[in-house]
Amino acid sequence: MLPTSCHCTRLRRAAHAVTRLYDQALAESHLTVTQFSLLRTISRLDAPCISTLAKATGLERSTLGRNLRPLERASLIAFGHGSDGRTRLVRLTRRGTQVLQRAIPLWEAAQARIDAALGERKAERLAQLLEQVIAGQTGADSPGSGPGPG
Repeated sequence: MLPTSCHCTRLRRAAHAVTRLYDQALAESHLTVTQFSLLRTISRLDAPCISTLAKATGLERSTLGRNLRPLERASLIAFGHGSDGRTRLVRLTRRGTQVLQRAIPLWEAAQARIDAALGERKAERLAQLLEQVIAGQTGADSPGSGPGPG
């Protein structure tokens, strides 16, 4: 792989590597890590509306819809209407709950593998740094402050 100093490229490479690790760990559940994450978020939010689910996952509604369709086709989720009839709710089916419960230990094993590879302190620091990036708090007070690219 060609070395780079670009943070974006490094983060994308890391994301691909981590996604592969989780996908391999989850393979016997027939879920990708993206699907697992959606099922787990739906379970945690207990039948959220689409807007709430999009906000919780950080996905645009169109991307979320594309990611939900295979889960619906596999009968892991079902859609319903909210109390006002205008909002769409998404809930786990019985099958979805069962698949999720079987996948959780597989996900935990992948999580433990990364924690072991990094060590507890580095894993915690990585989580903090990623949260800062997600929140847009990269340390610069304003655009253009700090050193430029290069």
